Amino acid sequence: MAMKPALPLLLLLALAACSRHQPAPDELPETPAQWRHANALPAQEIDSTWWRAFGSDELDRLVAQSFAQSPDLAAAVARVRQAEASARLAGAPLLPRLDGNLGASRAGRLGGDADTAGNRYEGGLAASYEVDLWGRLRAGRDSAELALRASRFDRDALHVTLGAGVANTWLQTVGLGERRRIAELNLANAERVLATVEARWRAGAAIALELAQQRGVVATQRRLLADLGQQLEDSRTALALLLGASVTELRMHAADLDALRVPSLGAGLPSELLGRRPDLARAEANLAAADADVEAARAALLPRLDLTARAGGGSGSLSRVFADPVYSLAAALAAPIFDGGRLAADRDIAIARREELLADYRGAIVTAFADVETALNALAGSAAKLAAQREALAQAELAFRLAESRYRAGAETLLTLLDAQRTLYAAQDEAAQLQLERLQASVGLYRALGGGWRAEQWLGRQEVEELPVRQ
Repeated sequence: MAMKPALPLLLLLALAACSRHQPAPDELPETPAQWRHANALPAQEIDSTWWRAFGSDELDRLVAQSFAQSPDLAAAVARVRQAEASARLAGAPLLPRLDGNLGASRAGRLGGDADTAGNRYEGGLAASYEVDLWGRLRAGRDSAELALRASRFDRDALHVTLGAGVANTWLQTVGLGERRRIAELNLANAERVLATVEARWRAGAAIALELAQQRGVVATQRRLLADLGQQLEDSRTALALLLGASVTELRMHAADLDALRVPSLGAGLPSELLGRRPDLARAEANLAAADADVEAARAALLPRLDLTARAGGGSGSLSRVFADPVYSLAAALAAPIFDGGRLAADRDIAIARREELLADYRGAIVTAFADVETALNALAGSAAKLAAQREALAQAELAFRLAESRYRAGAETLLTLLDAQRTLYAAQDEAAQLQLERLQASVGLYRALGGGWRAEQWLGRQEVEELPVRQ
């Protein structure tokens, strides 16, 4: 009978729980039907070791080294282990708790009265269980498990980013080495022309102005060579940083930029992108965890039902502690009445956090589509520019040979030779830069398409098919 006054309140709160509506499905960015800069290559499965498509054993070794030694990746793995422990912790309240105790004491009067002196032994078991009436504990467990999933996706996203970063930086280092080699050849060529000008000047066939001009060309080439050497050392340092090593530990062999294979890669359909990128899966998991947090915060406003059971005994003899045990059973219903708005504030925080993560998810989807479009555009543009530059280089080499031979014969001025020389040097350097740009554009497309990651690694097939992007 003592429970009757609480029944109307309990009924009212239960009706309030049943009447709260779930948020309507949020509108997400539409998926384009086709890529604007799609190439004509057929779609293909991207292997998780996509960097091997460049045909370099050294790149393969360096990527593997980065995965084994990167401090950032090691920290991400540790965060996954933390999330796993947090998920176990969040699921523990769904199960009953059982505690045992065993104690001993001795009592006596200071005056020495033997009637009150003696030992006392006590022992017992206590079980407690919270009935998850409104799903608060379940929602807390779900939130932690979704946070674990997001942590795994974050690790996978870092894995893809690290592999692309190593490949890009290695290509940059190889490209700078190629440009430095070209600069050394051009310096030797400029010094050879200078020797010709000096011989003509000593013979009276050239003027001092021509000699000064060619000496200026040689000095410029030496400056460019020094600048490229500095850039190369900076690139090696950046690569060592990605590997989690010092630059003195970095071992690289001279690689030929032209010897690297250019991968052939089709982008597939935009609708496939959500299942390919771990950063999108991470954002979606964070949003789902926020939904669970909102559910838990709303359930915290409702009554809680706790069940307890205790059994134990006591005796002056240790062997008779459980000779005459006593048990008790209890149920307690507790409902928040006034807490200064704390629980309501927790709910509002959870709702606002969910709105923030929804905006992040929308932004991640838009960014992912833009990444692929940018990579496809870079791939097409670099290929077209490289083809044109190779023709320009062939003509520049021919023009320089003709100008040099005519200058030796006295049929051409040094001004014409200098102009042909500068054009050739610039064409050679630009061709190397465009070849590097073409290879790095392939890395960019691999990264934008998820680097061979698949949502099926962690999600069920039905979950993948229901990824919420509007068609």
